[in-house]
Amino acid sequence: MSLPLRRRAIHALAGFAAVVLFSPRLASAPPDTFDELYAKGKRVNDSMTTLTARFSETTTSTLLTKPLVARGHVAVERPSRVVLRYTDPDSRTVLIEGDRMTVVWPSRSVHQVTDIATTQKRIQKYFINGTADDLRQEFTIEDRSTGGDRPNAYFVTLLPKRKQIRETLVRLDLWVDRTSLLLDTMKMTFANGDTKTMTFTDLVRNAPLEPGTFALDR
Repeated sequence: MSLPLRRRAIHALAGFAAVVLFSPRLASAPPDTFDELYAKGKRVNDSMTTLTARFSETTTSTLLTKPLVARGHVAVERPSRVVLRYTDPDSRTVLIEGDRMTVVWPSRSVHQVTDIATTQKRIQKYFINGTADDLRQEFTIEDRSTGGDRPNAYFVTLLPKRKQIRETLVRLDLWVDRTSLLLDTMKMTFANGDTKTMTFTDLVRNAPLEPGTFALDR
């Protein structure tokens, strides 16, 4: 799988997490089914303007002798600005603004700009304006009330139906905290067997963002 394709897949999933699952805490009981989770997330989605969090990203691959672990910070500003700043093991930035994604990786002399308009339209169609049934047109959804070794998490698996997507991504696993309804962990399994797992901590909603949060020259 080419690097641009993987980045587009990661962006689509990050967009899904930010738009649908990064939601303020609800006063009602935790959801028991994916439809309830989806509906409650959408009802409160408009109340979120910003989000910041720390993340750790673990990559496994047949090309690696051991998993590669990276860490950093993510900031989201609705409706369409996201920046991931990797700090360890080396510095790099992934900036999403509207239909454009920019990747800056100084140690590898990378400065790449990608048009992600198609991905953004898909997110808009299925994750913002759509319903749980609309999402099932794209994915087979398997949900469980508990997340295995994460007993306080709601666990859902999305299996892409479209061949074009399966050529890149074959499985998406999500763990959502049952109390806060915030995304805890997201695991992507790619067609070549590689995996990427992102775990989020220290989430802060609707706080003012620092000036220059989305600047590439920080």
